[in-house]
Amino acid sequence: MPTQFDSFFKQHAPSLFSFALKLTNNKMDADDLVQETAIKAFKNFHKFNKDSSFKNWSFTILKNTFITKYRKRKQKKVVSTSIEELEYAIAPTYMMIDESSDQTIMKYLKNCINQLRPKSKEPFEMYVSGYQYDEIASGLDIPLGTVKSRINYARKKLKNMVVDRKLLEAA
Repeated sequence: MPTQFDSFFKQHAPSLFSFALKLTNNKMDADDLVQETAIKAFKNFHKFNKDSSFKNWSFTILKNTFITKYRKRKQKKVVSTSIEELEYAIAPTYMMIDESSDQTIMKYLKNCINQLRPKSKEPFEMYVSGYQYDEIASGLDIPLGTVKSRINYARKKLKNMVVDRKLLEAA
């Protein structure tokens, strides 16, 4: 004897699978996602409001399950690339360190830092030296938000200077 849950779920399973397929772009992952949704919906069917739409409720469960799995995968930094595509990563490579190039880069970065306005340069140098935001704020007697803003501004400015240099070198 089919239960009310069975009839509801069977009625909406094709549209749930279609939605899962759009999210995952993979038939097997979509099947797994629909199965997980079915299990969660069944376990929590007592929470389902009979006056609302089962379709909307189950779609919300599916979407939230997908987001949770995506976040977990992102935290674990799961690589979904074939080993053949990653062959370059496992092949032995040897790199010679060019110390003169490193010194040139360091000189350039120091020059860029010296070009910053003093109100951004000082908090940035303190931050690079290892001070925490609150220590910089109290040391310079400025609000914490101002410290964060000035350091962020200095980072962006330095990044733009480095990008501009690379563009000039490439030209």
